[in-house]
Amino acid sequence: MTIPQERSSNVRPSPFAPRRPRDPDQSGVPPTASMMNDVNWRHPAEAGDGDHSRDADENVLLRELVEQMVLPDTMALPTPNRAPRIIALVAATAIVSVAASVFAVGYLSDRSGSAAAPGTERASVQADVNRAGSAVPQFLVSQPAGPLEADEAVPLGVSIYGTPEGAEFVISGMAPGSTFSTGRSVGTDAWSIPATEVRNAIIAPPRGFVGPMDLSFELRLANGGVVDRKASRLEWSGPVQTAQPGRSAPAVAPAAPLPGGTGGAAVHGVTDREVRFGIAAPFSGPAKELGRQMKLGIDTAFNLTNDSGGVYGRQLRLVASDDGYEPTRTADAVRQLYDKEQVFGMVGNVGTPTAAVALPYALEHKMLFFGAFTGASLLRRDPPDRYVFNYRASYAEETDAVVHHLVKVRRIRPEEIAVFAQQDSYGDAGFAGVTKAMRALRGDAGATLRLNYKRNSLDVQEAVAQLRAHRGPIKAVVMVATYRAAAKFIEKARDLFPGMIFTNVSFVGSTALADELMLLGPRYAAGVIVTQVVPAVNSYSTAILEYKSALSKYFPGEAPDYVSLEGYVAGSVLAQALKRAGPQLDSERLVEGFEGLRNLDMGLGTLLTFARGDHQGSHKVWGTQLDETGQYHPIELQ
Repeated sequence: MTIPQERSSNVRPSPFAPRRPRDPDQSGVPPTASMMNDVNWRHPAEAGDGDHSRDADENVLLRELVEQMVLPDTMALPTPNRAPRIIALVAATAIVSVAASVFAVGYLSDRSGSAAAPGTERASVQADVNRAGSAVPQFLVSQPAGPLEADEAVPLGVSIYGTPEGAEFVISGMAPGSTFSTGRSVGTDAWSIPATEVRNAIIAPPRGFVGPMDLSFELRLANGGVVDRKASRLEWSGPVQTAQPGRSAPAVAPAAPLPGGTGGAAVHGVTDREVRFGIAAPFSGPAKELGRQMKLGIDTAFNLTNDSGGVYGRQLRLVASDDGYEPTRTADAVRQLYDKEQVFGMVGNVGTPTAAVALPYALEHKMLFFGAFTGASLLRRDPPDRYVFNYRASYAEETDAVVHHLVKVRRIRPEEIAVFAQQDSYGDAGFAGVTKAMRALRGDAGATLRLNYKRNSLDVQEAVAQLRAHRGPIKAVVMVATYRAAAKFIEKARDLFPGMIFTNVSFVGSTALADELMLLGPRYAAGVIVTQVVPAVNSYSTAILEYKSALSKYFPGEAPDYVSLEGYVAGSVLAQALKRAGPQLDSERLVEGFEGLRNLDMGLGTLLTFARGDHQGSHKVWGTQLDETGQYHPIELQ
């Protein structure tokens, strides 16, 4: 008897006979003796596309035991002269029926009480996944090169291809006290991580652990079916203590994980359940939408991280303080966050003049200052300040990109470009970027026209008058302003210079600017260029789709926005750095976590990389342009 090879159909093949072709008419008519002898006949239950339940599979299997009997074509109702043949046939049928019953009992017992053979289990999982409409997923586990240093947190190294909804990894074999950057405990020695989170998951050994861990990985579907299993060995090495002659080396027990930091000292803003961050930004005044949107984006990223188990079991929390975009209020706002709210670090602070006040306080307290909503050079020193990290491109990079666009693409001469800038360090940073780009293009900065306005005001009359009085022709204005002042300047200048090209850096608040211009009328919005440090919010890139999904989940009714998208990216990058820092969190370990982030792919279209000598993750600048309906469209800047 030959055992057939496993078929691609979801209906389990009979172990007693070769496979039979399909029933051509799919009629479902009970088989006759002639049909059974015909090699082209196939039972109707096997004629479909495999969309049958496991119970149906088992019923077909039992029927197959009888259907494999080859009956004579001439068989008819019993007649006296055919009695011997009938008696023999009845006896054969009885024997096969007994065998079928014995096989069925054993088979069903195996299904309910014992682990299936690997091939059977794989076929069963394939059937489950086929019913969900996808292929069997696969995953790989990469091994680190060489031993790891003691207490070093390391990525699990799992890559998965074809992730079904609801799938998860169950990991076992870790040393007691080990922690993961995401997921949840499912037993004393097992951990569950959603398949969508496993790529960036990190494991941290117990403090003081030295030796190997033989990890076992199981990929499970939402219904509990195991798709695949793999193993991985991680090995940590540490300093070897040599005993003195005549004395034995004392046994050193691994230290228990602390709420944060080392040496048993509590870490400011860190508990065993929470890491608290602060944001000082305008939540009142003319620039309040910038602060609201930045906080909204960070909160979205934090909520997403927290719903996945947080970072080493700690939830991320953001506490806000309003400085009104006034440097005179920033010191009190930051001090309140640190002293009263007990924040661990700052993330997403808004503005350049306010950063000039907050930065010295953060450096003095060795406090993280990350993801500020500014491209100013004071946060990008060379070499970089240890506790200062930026996600976004600088104002110098934004203005360089737009000046090259105006000169190389729009064919405007450098002397025909003016700058409308806020009269403070924000405006200074943008103006410096424009003059630097001018020098690169023509060898000297020349006399670039600067038009000023005061922070938190809409008084642009003097700037417009200065533009009218200028002797040479001005064909483009690079604006370094906030959204309301920029809209007011465009309103006043558009009527005087209908062909003028207006551009602005990303700090303007793109959505708020579009809303302000559309209130004035479509002709004021059409053609306005804004450089961005994130991709277009109406694109279909991975990062944008994930951002929109999370935003609608946690803040229904909020529209996607360039500022909140930047906050979301900053919050997501911070979560990755926290995972790399390990469970024993303090400022020094977080700095090392940031400096260890290399080629982080968030689906933005550019990889994010930090290093000891470069604390800015992205140097990418995108171009967008408004149309007469107030919608932004991507443009090529080069």
